Amino acid sequence: MIFRFVKNLLLIATLIFLNGCFQTTALVGPGITLATTGNVIQAGVQYGANKAIKKETGTDALNYIKNKVEEKNNQNKFEKKFKQLVEKRIKTTRQKLLLN
Repeated sequence: MIFRFVKNLLLIATLIFLNGCFQTTALVGPGITLATTGNVIQAGVQYGANKAIKKETGTDALNYIKNKVEEKNNQNKFEKKFKQLVEKRIKTTRQKLLLN
């Protein structure tokens, strides 16, 4: 019972102290790929792709993809609101024309 408590406490303390280090570590993704699949080539390609994306864009692959998705969502929201505005104006104009 006490061993389980100490183990959980150690895990929580580790997560608290190391949570800022995990995101900036470039080898975590390829390391996990290597550990789970055992494929060295796939891990190397993943590492190389991450480095190329970071060199080209200045941000890591995950943040780059997240930013692109957010930009696309914002564009879709703008287009939807713009379409609603135009449809509302058309309806208003039609109503005014029918009254005259």
